[in-house]
Amino acid sequence: MSFDRSIKIAPSILSADFADFGREIRAVEDQGADWVHVDVMDGHFVPNLTFGPPAVKAFRPHVNTVMDVHLMIAPVDPYIDAFAEAGADILTAHVEAGPHIHRTLQAIRGAGMKAGVALNPGTPADAVAHLLDLTDLVCVMTVNPGFGGQKFIDLTDKIRSLRAMIGDRPVHIEIDGGVTPDTAPLVARAGADVLVAGSGVFKGGSVADPAPYGENIRAIRDSAELATGQFA
Repeated sequence: MSFDRSIKIAPSILSADFADFGREIRAVEDQGADWVHVDVMDGHFVPNLTFGPPAVKAFRPHVNTVMDVHLMIAPVDPYIDAFAEAGADILTAHVEAGPHIHRTLQAIRGAGMKAGVALNPGTPADAVAHLLDLTDLVCVMTVNPGFGGQKFIDLTDKIRSLRAMIGDRPVHIEIDGGVTPDTAPLVARAGADVLVAGSGVFKGGSVADPAPYGENIRAIRDSAELATGQFA
């Protein structure tokens, strides 16, 4: 995985057809997805229950881009090796998930994955100030984690603070929650480069009719690139 700050769209398969994940993943990639985002929830850290390592392992053969696995679980450390074996490229843990996030990030990298750290809406940017040299990605939650389809929370000041803090380090800023063509320009201008979108990508389409996925991906990407001067 080479590093660059171009806009990347990461559809969240939490909004896909649960009965047809393989074809859904291939469809969004064929329609222009840069990464595939997998939300892992435990019903404890967040009020929802989704995927575990066996599901991530089942998704892996269908993902040709980057499998971006977002752990909304606590504790994290006992499961790091299982997600590495399942094939995660990036494994993101929440700074709020335990008392030893520094050690967690070390363990994620030690298991051969890129290490991400996520911040809930109420957690300040400076919570990751001393973690950036161990981090490949900072995920800013712009909804309260647990469910898709929530309304976007404007945290552009927090994103700007993170971007300044990161400086020239090769660290992505990822936005997760309420990303649409209307909100993408706000976060892109503030410094984000990875945009997670669930319903924003999957609405209106299906495996049988995937063209709307591509239209949605392009609309989000174009609005973000236009806002940041990347639009060709």
